[in-house]
Amino acid sequence: MKPAFVTRPSSSRRLGSDVFELLGSMRFAVSLLVFICVASLIGTVVQQNQPASAYIDQFGPFWFALLDKFSIWHIYNSWWFLLIMGFLVVSTTLCLIRNSPRFIKDAQSFREYVRAGSLKSFHHRVEARSAASAGENRERVQQWLRSQGYKYKVREEGDGVMIAAKKGGANRLGYIFAHAAIVVICVGGLLDSELPVRLQVWLGGKQPITENMLISEVPASGRLPASNPSFRANMLVPEGSQSSSGIVSVDNGVLVQPLPFTLKLNKFLVEYYSTGMPSSFKSEVEVTDPETGKSFNRTIEVNEPLRFKGVTVYQSSFDDGGSTLHLVGYPLAGAKAQPFTLDGTVGKSAEISLGGGAGPSPLQIEFSGLRVINVEDLGGGGEPQPKAMAEHVAAVTGSAAGAKNENLRNVGPSVQYRIIGGDGQAHEFTTYMLPMELDGSSVFLAGVRNSSAEPYRYIRIPADADHSVAEFMNLRAALAEPALVQQAAARFARKNEGGPIQQPLLEKAAQGALETFHKTGFDGIIERVPEQDRQKVLEFAVPMIQLSLAELRDIVRERSGLPAVNREGGKGQEADRWVQMSLLALANLPDYPAPVFLTLKGFDQVEASVFQVARSPGKNTVYLGCLFLVIGVFSMFYIRDRRIWVWIKQQEQDGSELLAAMTSQKRTLDFNHEFERFKEALARLTT
Repeated sequence: MKPAFVTRPSSSRRLGSDVFELLGSMRFAVSLLVFICVASLIGTVVQQNQPASAYIDQFGPFWFALLDKFSIWHIYNSWWFLLIMGFLVVSTTLCLIRNSPRFIKDAQSFREYVRAGSLKSFHHRVEARSAASAGENRERVQQWLRSQGYKYKVREEGDGVMIAAKKGGANRLGYIFAHAAIVVICVGGLLDSELPVRLQVWLGGKQPITENMLISEVPASGRLPASNPSFRANMLVPEGSQSSSGIVSVDNGVLVQPLPFTLKLNKFLVEYYSTGMPSSFKSEVEVTDPETGKSFNRTIEVNEPLRFKGVTVYQSSFDDGGSTLHLVGYPLAGAKAQPFTLDGTVGKSAEISLGGGAGPSPLQIEFSGLRVINVEDLGGGGEPQPKAMAEHVAAVTGSAAGAKNENLRNVGPSVQYRIIGGDGQAHEFTTYMLPMELDGSSVFLAGVRNSSAEPYRYIRIPADADHSVAEFMNLRAALAEPALVQQAAARFARKNEGGPIQQPLLEKAAQGALETFHKTGFDGIIERVPEQDRQKVLEFAVPMIQLSLAELRDIVRERSGLPAVNREGGKGQEADRWVQMSLLALANLPDYPAPVFLTLKGFDQVEASVFQVARSPGKNTVYLGCLFLVIGVFSMFYIRDRRIWVWIKQQEQDGSELLAAMTSQKRTLDFNHEFERFKEALARLTT
């Protein structure tokens, strides 16, 4: 006798079967849906696609670095979210493939082979006897079933007849349509996500551009094909300019997306509320089809996009399109106070050479922005923070548009720029064109920060009678001239000496205090004395420096041919306040890391529209999925599956015997009422 061998499936086949079983299980699909719901909740709570600085300010550096690994800031295009979506599509598709044939077969089946004896085990059953023959009862039952919309099938067995009827079989289709809707909606979402672009980066050899270059200089590896099935790009078009390419952001770089048309911005229009916030903005554009050469004009507004050749152009926001800036610069180092003029363009760089010991040379200045309107809340006494353009644009639909705040003021234009020294260190600066009233004084604000992740730190520079910073800059430069400092100290000593012996000592003290203050500010003065004596020294030194600065101011004005400062009546308090503000500004200058101070003299504004261009074929797919979902939900909740079996048997004597049962997937209160009606109808039919 030969031994019998049992063939076992290989481990790889078992693993494949287990994986297939897992992917096709309902539990796995539900788990993926839970993950997607949680991710969607996070994406709703956390504002998406904002600058990194906004998230650093909100969460802090530690949590930002941690959450950034999971791409929380653009969660719907993160790799793990797209991976879950892909698995959900696969899992739900396998569920459909496995279960749909069974549901369709069950929906088509009448289950006519149910035995008469098994009907007695149904909870909802009816037994009756009738004097009519089995044939007559059969006709009556069939006629009633037809009148109630039932389909039925008759099976004859021996001396009896089984009538199997069903109604609401489309309820089974609800499962199919609902699960198909999940697949279709997820596929539509994947089509409109960054997945098509990322696949071209991962598999198609596309390399995002991380360097600054002209669009014409971008190599083929940095350009997406014009036939790209899905993309979402941004496009900035200045007035009078045109563009036929969008910029797609990918990780830390960008790719160029060619468009099937050319868009020219003829005019950008913006309207403002009385508070200075933009109320509406729109773009008058000219669209040219390069294939036919035909053009047409169109106005694009926030809620009225342009749709052409499968691409939708949305009015996203607006920005500067390369405005020309006219600035005046003042050296902040050395005894040189002669201002110089400088012309620049927003978005471009310029170089200046100070020389004369006024600081490192040359300096590279990058002009990053021009804000023509700055509406700030000056009621709290704090310095304003220049808003990003997105914040101004958000006011169009936000509550700021209708809010009434008496402290809101339009403080005029401001310019933002970066100064890069010869050592490569850079800081960001902002200055306002016009002086503003803060704490009862007319001052110019000069802000500085190390990066966009930080708020601006301001110094206040007092405005002179001509509403400029020229007099303050002359005073600053005079502090660097020892002869003028000595002369100012001598005047102070003569006016405040207590006797002939004290004057030289007072003059020497005032001169030393001015020189030390000029070099190191108040810190250099208090560092020379013990800590317990610092308060007393400051109480003596600060008034002495302030009065000496007043004398130095008069000397500078005399040398410039200007009249002496009028200190009669209320003018004296005004003069003292100006000197006091100058003292504070000079004390803060060591913390202003720039060898030059730039003020905005004028500008030639060029507006630019920021458009979002998108090709989203998944939109119609999602609409189809929503239709499937409506059909599926309607079928499952509003179409009730009901089945009736009626066994009719002819008696040996006259008459017949009937045994009927009724069932449904959901035995609700309505089903109970329907069974009672069926029971009453059967009683009438058999009488």
